[in-house]
Amino acid sequence: MKRSGANPLWYLGAGLVAAGLLAVVLFAGLGTGGNASSSAAGQPLANPNLVPGVNAPTSLMLSLSVLHGQAAAAGPFHLTDQYGRPVSPAEFRGKAVVISFNDDECVDLCTFLANDIVAANHDLGRAAKDVVWLSVNVNPFHPQVAQVRAWTDAHGLGGQPNWYFGTASPAALRQVWKEYGVYVGLNSKARTVVHGAEMFFVGPGGRERAIGEFGTAAANTAQFAHGIAQVAADLLPGRVHVNGPEATATTKVPAFSLPYLLDGSGRFSLSAERGRYTVVNFYSSTCTVCRSELPHLEAVHRWAGGKVAFVGVDVADRAAAGRAMAARAGVTYPLVSDSNGTAAGAERITGIPFTLIVDPQGDVVVRHPGAFTTEQLEYLLENIVPALGASG
Repeated sequence: MKRSGANPLWYLGAGLVAAGLLAVVLFAGLGTGGNASSSAAGQPLANPNLVPGVNAPTSLMLSLSVLHGQAAAAGPFHLTDQYGRPVSPAEFRGKAVVISFNDDECVDLCTFLANDIVAANHDLGRAAKDVVWLSVNVNPFHPQVAQVRAWTDAHGLGGQPNWYFGTASPAALRQVWKEYGVYVGLNSKARTVVHGAEMFFVGPGGRERAIGEFGTAAANTAQFAHGIAQVAADLLPGRVHVNGPEATATTKVPAFSLPYLLDGSGRFSLSAERGRYTVVNFYSSTCTVCRSELPHLEAVHRWAGGKVAFVGVDVADRAAAGRAMAARAGVTYPLVSDSNGTAAGAERITGIPFTLIVDPQGDVVVRHPGAFTTEQLEYLLENIVPALGASG
């Protein structure tokens, strides 16, 4: 959706206004705190078991609205997938189908969903064969099969046999957007796209059972992936075990205090950054992915212009090696040494690189395993930090 250097082009929750799709009652209470189903009627759901097993933290993270009563049949459509094959929701009867809408030129938000789907398949294990991730192209400027194939391969979905990215002529794509009530705004001069981020969970019988969205929470890959895997699995008959961590509410980050890496004198205290947003990146010189990520973090640090604090935490590393790698990347934000991994352990870091975004009250709002790109991190900060002028 976003091009490098542009403002974020994601329109929050705009597509959930289609009366045809929302003629059934939505339990909007599950989505409080998000933008999904803000136009829908309903009461808070005390026991979110209309989709069995979906707990309240998962529902909040997905901004999930469960369709109550006689759910509507999913709208039919016929597209061509990334391999040039016909694809339609009807061919997947008997499976759980998750329909999403993605821009095949997107470099920020949609890429988080790609990461989440790979992780969700891992959590589903053998049950992944009974779940279909079916995405519809929202970019009429790039409707070619080659484009959706290139995006698929570039974002790690080429090896996922249950991923289908459908495209068609611009007119045919518009019909699908209209059928599902998904907002798509086009700037013909700039050839850019603004679109809704809905996910439609369709049961094996072809009826919509829930609607969620992949907003900024999608950057919490482990938790968000587990959430979408759980909702999809709960549409299947029987009890399907889903691996992975449960989604959790925001938690206070332990206020670590560590020595500065550059000269070894003085200490950095995370608690001193209370009052503003802070990006905390865990890295090591032994991590090749970290080496490529650091210039992206530095670019966003410069772009944020001091409105967001940054700190790099060098984990279980030789100080000289950690300093040298950061110097080669041109890092100018503070770096600290976690020589024995104490701070990383306290934060439940599962691997590196790993990035936390902490709000002014000290709550963790994003836990992102893996590397960030400049576009992804700019997108998140623009939509989270008021001082950066979030759009949407």
